[in-house]
Amino acid sequence: MTQQPPSMRTATQGLSLTDSVYERLLQERIVVLGSEVNDEVANRITAQLLLLAAEDPEKDIRFYINSPGGSVTAGFAIYDTMQLIEPDVATYAMGLAASMGQFLLSSGTPGKRYALPHARLLM
Repeated sequence: MTQQPPSMRTATQGLSLTDSVYERLLQERIVVLGSEVNDEVANRITAQLLLLAAEDPEKDIRFYINSPGGSVTAGFAIYDTMQLIEPDVATYAMGLAASMGQFLLSSGTPGKRYALPHARLLM
C-alpha cells in the first residue's frame, strides 16, 4: 500500500474530508468563499480572518472568491473585518464573482486583487 502525502490523507478525526481540506488551507493562510454570502458563511469567514490576523499580523491572507453574491449585511461583516485587520488581504476571483462576491473581490488590498484566467466578474 502506498502512503499518501499528509495533504491527501483522510479527514482529521471528527471532521469531514471537506472540513479537513478547509482546515489545511487555513494553515496556509488561505480563506475560501465558495458559496452564496449569508450570515453563517460570513461568521465563518470573519472568524478565520480574525484568527489569521491574531496569529501573524504581518503576513498576507489569501482570500479566494467563487460566489454569486448574497446578503448585503453579511457581506459587509466580511468587508468590515477585512478593513479592520492588520494583514493585507489579497483577493482572487475564481469561477464567478458577482454582486457581493465582486464587491469583496474589489475590497482586497490595492495591488493585490486578482482574477484567474477563466473567472467571470459581474459588476
